[in-house]
Amino acid sequence: MPARPVKAAPAYDYIVIGAGSAGCVLANRLSEDPGVRVLLLEAGPRDWHPFIHMPAGLAKLVNRKGVNWNYDTAAEPHLDGRTLWWPRGKVLGGSSSINAMCYIRGVPGDYDDWAAGGATGWSWDDVLPYFRRSEGNTRGSDALHGADGPLSVSDLRHVNPLSHAFIEAASQAGYPRNDDFNGAAQQGVGLYQVTQRDGARCSSAAAYLAPARQRPNLTIVTGALARRITIEHGRATGVIYTARGTAFHQPAAREVLLCGGAINSPQLLMLSGIGAADDLQAHGIAVVHDAPGVGANLQDHLDICTLWHSTQRVTYDRISDLKIAFDYYLRCRRGAGSSNIAEAGGFVRSRLAPDDRADIQFHFVPAMLDDHGRHRLEGDGYTLHACFLRPRSRGRIALASARPDDKPRIEANYLSDAEGFDLKMMIECAKVSRDILAQSAFDAYRGTPIFPARDDLDDAGLAAFVRTKAESVYHPVGTCRMGNDDASVVDPQLRVRGVEGLRVVDASVMPALPGGNTNAPTIMIAERAADLIRGMAAR
Repeated sequence: MPARPVKAAPAYDYIVIGAGSAGCVLANRLSEDPGVRVLLLEAGPRDWHPFIHMPAGLAKLVNRKGVNWNYDTAAEPHLDGRTLWWPRGKVLGGSSSINAMCYIRGVPGDYDDWAAGGATGWSWDDVLPYFRRSEGNTRGSDALHGADGPLSVSDLRHVNPLSHAFIEAASQAGYPRNDDFNGAAQQGVGLYQVTQRDGARCSSAAAYLAPARQRPNLTIVTGALARRITIEHGRATGVIYTARGTAFHQPAAREVLLCGGAINSPQLLMLSGIGAADDLQAHGIAVVHDAPGVGANLQDHLDICTLWHSTQRVTYDRISDLKIAFDYYLRCRRGAGSSNIAEAGGFVRSRLAPDDRADIQFHFVPAMLDDHGRHRLEGDGYTLHACFLRPRSRGRIALASARPDDKPRIEANYLSDAEGFDLKMMIECAKVSRDILAQSAFDAYRGTPIFPARDDLDDAGLAAFVRTKAESVYHPVGTCRMGNDDASVVDPQLRVRGVEGLRVVDASVMPALPGGNTNAPTIMIAERAADLIRGMAAR
């Protein structure tokens, strides 16, 4: 990097840092005004790889370092000192280009809790119009769904017979069927609707960037690593970034919009001098604004997988990549290639639930999934993911160094809550999973147990199983918490406290995890943020 950054011209009105689920939305919505100039910076490449667009290709993206930040946590003290792998998208579309495409919003109570806790203007009644505006559901529109939005939401074109067996087994275990987890009621089991368009992945890049790319007032730069937000006299004035080996200082006439996600956004704030003063000074970073909340409040859904061998070769374990791809493209985006792999799932309320909301979510996979699919097992099998939806444990993101190229330190701090409730719930997740997989609907497929190796473990045995095998289900949020108190990082308009002209717009602003997957809520946040920025939303 040159000692003195090069001045780039002309200035843009808005600089959006990060072309993930939120950044693509902002780039589209803000550039709808031809009088506004928008620069979108993305550290990763364009979303050209065929595995991104073929839904079943997600299994092959696991080990593709070119589209993934490939983060690891620090050693987790309550998970036998293990480091957990955290994949995050480093490509146009961000994590929406590598995720399992499940379209889930959470429930009204999640957002009403946000508003009650100080995120004024983010109640369910406030956010529903933005969910509907973003959604293009092939089932049509109603009071809860949109049909004309950029984000295509559709039913799966291909479903494995084992996914149907899971739904039947869960029904036998006493859980109702539900064909719309985003409808009037979330609880129950069924097939997920997915963010796909005509059988192909509909990432935020496909949904929002593709129709905006040719606008003359939108510039997209890939391979651009943001190194620091420049701040003068208490106002964000631009961004220093590197691209193709050259450093640029790009000024912003109106605002800098940080959309890096729950890991990268707090890291860049700290690199820019916004964070806990003592921590910044320890790394030799000049303090612009002492904000201890930056990087704090980290939350994630911890997930436990129960695996069984299958006696029938109907799983996805041994289907060749070539056969899947050939069938997918020959049949016009149908067949197993159009599967999101996590085809079925559901939401149940456990006996430990503190209120009437579901507190466990399932993702069923008709294949054996160990260590995120990075460890291939012999034979055929099936996997049931189960996660506790509202964990009480909190972690943090911290700097490992003052170098933007170095990955930050991730302390997820799973199972650390003082009451031990998170561990109790993870044991409950394993128990409920075991009960469902024991139902007669699986009799025709059930082989021997894999993880855990015995199906009769007591609570102590299941606790040990959780500590040994639990992993992230990829939903980190909360590290730039939104609120109306001085300890929050951003206010309810997503403006960074203590610095003018700077907002954070991504999952990091969520005060608490919603009850489900986080991609749709992140897109909703960006839709509402666009209106806030343009002065079109209620404040």
